[in-house]
Amino acid sequence: MGKGLDNVRRIYLEGIAGGNAREAVLKYTGHRYTQHSTGVADGAEGFLGFFEPFLARNPKREIEIKRIFEDGRWVFCTAYQSLNDGAAKWVTMDMFYTDADGLILEHWDTIAAYAATTASGADMVGGPCEVDLSADSEASKALVLEFTKQVRQEGDLSKTDQFVAEDLVEHSAQIKAGRAGLVEWLGSDDSGKYEMLFQHFGQGDFVVTYGKRHARGKDIAVFDLYRVAGGKIAEHWMNEEEISPRESWGNSGKF
Repeated sequence: MGKGLDNVRRIYLEGIAGGNAREAVLKYTGHRYTQHSTGVADGAEGFLGFFEPFLARNPKREIEIKRIFEDGRWVFCTAYQSLNDGAAKWVTMDMFYTDADGLILEHWDTIAAYAATTASGADMVGGPCEVDLSADSEASKALVLEFTKQVRQEGDLSKTDQFVAEDLVEHSAQIKAGRAGLVEWLGSDDSGKYEMLFQHFGQGDFVVTYGKRHARGKDIAVFDLYRVAGGKIAEHWMNEEEISPRESWGNSGKF
């Protein structure tokens, strides 16, 4: 485990779950901390300006990191949060860029309500959690990149079977099970147009993409997490957040 991955885990578990926000942000971030989380300003004080009131509002915090991996200076993390005995339940996906010493320099995220029932029947945060380090990271990333370009961006749904297993395990709340369910959703107005791929990285059998799509008149920031097996995408998680009006951002925006 690299320093960056370890620092991401610690800022989550010590700073947010453990309630030691000030100590964690000063210890695990670097010479700058640029934010892309809605409503959170840049820097340590921006982080504290959001999270100190958050901790006061939510004295009971159950936060579980479900998956975490790294690729060079990039770290991806997804977590399940249950606040105040389940009064609010959230799924977060976070992306971090770190310096050479593993200190956090920049952060992007999406936050969505946890859905107890999904269209596929699979749990929104369920499935394998550990990275298969024996898998070929470069091959996994190449497969997902071509799927994103040819199917998601260019819209050629006829090529989906080249990239996606027929028995795809789907965790997104609104997409039905299997490759057929994914194709149905990709062809719908709810999916819309995948306009921009901002970042893409992975480790072993896990690959994440972060980008923007436009659907039903809305711009949406979206993380797609894929697990690759047998040369095809075998599992898919998705977490997204509507991009709010610019005056509400508090920073330079989701990207």
